[in-house]
Amino acid sequence: MRVALLGGTGAFGIALAARLREAGYDVVIGSRDAERASAAAAELGVEGMANDDAARSAELVVLATNAEAALATAEQLQEAIGEKPLLCVASGLRFTQAGVLPDADALSLAERVQRVVAGPVVAGLHSLGARSLGAERAPEEDALVCGDDEDSKSVALELAGRITGGRAVDAGPLASARALEGLTAVLVNVNKRYKAHAGIKLTGLP
Repeated sequence: MRVALLGGTGAFGIALAARLREAGYDVVIGSRDAERASAAAAELGVEGMANDDAARSAELVVLATNAEAALATAEQLQEAIGEKPLLCVASGLRFTQAGVLPDADALSLAERVQRVVAGPVVAGLHSLGARSLGAERAPEEDALVCGDDEDSKSVALELAGRITGGRAVDAGPLASARALEGLTAVLVNVNKRYKAHAGIKLTGLP
């Protein structure tokens, strides 16, 4: 399967691209700057191109931009994305003196992205950090995925299961992204407090 990482030149995108390549996916890194995408991709041995070309070429699109740019990127590339499934990995966060808080919007970032693209949106991988993904060994963490379209969610769950040493867990409908994105805020606070790189591992599953 060919997977396009839109805005994939950041730390998370590069780490995810490397894991996907190792898992046997055909990976293309996208960026607003085609030259920047090509340079980043060359270091990993994958393809790099402008975001719109990357989206058109892929079977699965991963919105790997930072949260502030995610919605605008989806709007700008909705034609290129078309009806392909889109995996949204970003979390809307608010950084305050009291700590990191979830986005104040009632809807998750993934739900807002679903309003502007034609294809099904799946949300997931929020608890996986760039550092853990970029480590020598796949992280022994579970990856939670949610979405309303079962076929697209199955594709995302398979992807999640191939890039982590833990399990890919179906976390329900797309509305669950509100909790998953909020979980990112919790993990950022925990990791800052304990100077750690904690992830999530669920207990009691078969």
